[in-house]
Amino acid sequence: MENIAWMAWTLPTAIFFVMLALTLGVMTWLGVAYPEAERVGILRIPTTRGDRLFISLVLSAVIHLLWIASVGTDPIATLPIGEGVEISSLWLATLISLVSAVAIFRTV
Repeated sequence: MENIAWMAWTLPTAIFFVMLALTLGVMTWLGVAYPEAERVGILRIPTTRGDRLFISLVLSAVIHLLWIASVGTDPIATLPIGEGVEISSLWLATLISLVSAVAIFRTV
């Protein structure tokens, strides 16, 4: 564990890496179960599922970095669990990223 001590292993960090691994697993399963064909969307270039996933992940990173730069990470609510669990404003950026990913997968 000493070689990964540099990382801030928090619950949101763990959720991120678990969701990323699940996404890659689902994309692999979809590629095997339902072979894909390239399609042309609003970008007017042929894209595959993997291309659209990459675009949505890059856009998600940009959304989160812009959110941190402009809004910050201040808590927006506190849940009455134990001593209080604070909900970061980054969850709103995550929601925006999920909506943009759905839009990318449907239109690009």
